[in-house]
Amino acid sequence: MRTGRPIPPMTITADERETLERWTRRASTAQALAQRARLILSGAAGKTNTRVAQELRVTKQTVGKWRTRFVTKRLDGLLDDPRPGAPRTVTDADVEAVLTRTLETKPPDATHWSTRAMAQACGLSRNTIHRIWRAFALQPHRTETFKLSKDPLFIEKVRDIVGLYLHPPDRALVLCVDEKSQIQALDRTQPLLPMRPGQVERRSHDYVRHGTTSLFAALDAKSGTIIGQLHRRHRAIEFRKFLDAIDAAVPADLAVHLILDNYGTHKTPRIHRWLARRPRFHLHFTPTSASWLNLVERWFARLTDKQIKRGAHGSTRTLEAAILAYIALTNTAPTPFVWTKTADEILASVARFCHRISGTGH
Repeated sequence: MRTGRPIPPMTITADERETLERWTRRASTAQALAQRARLILSGAAGKTNTRVAQELRVTKQTVGKWRTRFVTKRLDGLLDDPRPGAPRTVTDADVEAVLTRTLETKPPDATHWSTRAMAQACGLSRNTIHRIWRAFALQPHRTETFKLSKDPLFIEKVRDIVGLYLHPPDRALVLCVDEKSQIQALDRTQPLLPMRPGQVERRSHDYVRHGTTSLFAALDAKSGTIIGQLHRRHRAIEFRKFLDAIDAAVPADLAVHLILDNYGTHKTPRIHRWLARRPRFHLHFTPTSASWLNLVERWFARLTDKQIKRGAHGSTRTLEAAILAYIALTNTAPTPFVWTKTADEILASVARFCHRISGTGH
């Protein structure tokens, strides 16, 4: 004769069994829900609560709890109950309305939405708008620039240059070459006020120009070292002098692969004659409007940020001294820029971008 609390019969439909088995297999399912699904499937197989508790290493009270909830509420009974707290005041419709306004409309008095303007238009608080935008990674106040290359050989050039970065040839040096021209030696009209507690550095809004200089630089893609020269003018003759410096700096038994942009000084007859006499030099041109493929541009950005942008130079000599000192410091402890994306990944990204632009009607 059986004793104890009677166990309610466990029957499940085919759809419920399919859902329970899917919960046990899916990697994204919460482990607690997956365990409850296994518990119900074991009970439906005719196993007792004691047997199920032993197999799943839980208590009999846990088995009885979820078995009872499944019998009374079916699959919904296995889900977690709503957590205690204040009821939700912002509905899904409110969130959708904010996203639709943000992405598809503009305020009547501005080019983009602000949290205040959107809050007033939707009848929500600024903090709510901010949380919604942050959840969906929307930043209406920010904008970035872009330009797609129209080079007919864009694909071939991307594969060529990325191939040099990811799989450089043996017994060869890959150099990223470019010029940073017309660097201005700027000095403020009044002395700087240095930073102090509670006050940032201050400088006058106007400045005095003291001439310009041009930097020719070659970045070793593997080691991160820099070969640099400064010239007051930016012509083919200066570029040829820089090529002479590269030729002297690179060991004679190494081939030299130069990654260049399409600037006119790189393709003059003078340069062609110089290259014809030095067959170890191989030129690889970036696509038009695609200077981002040249790693030396990243080093130029670092130079600008650390030495030029906030510097005060009373003459071109002091500016050139600061640039040369930064080059020497870079070569003391060089750190190469590591290229990670393959050519296929870059081309796929560009294709998605073109698809987005074509969808806007341009």
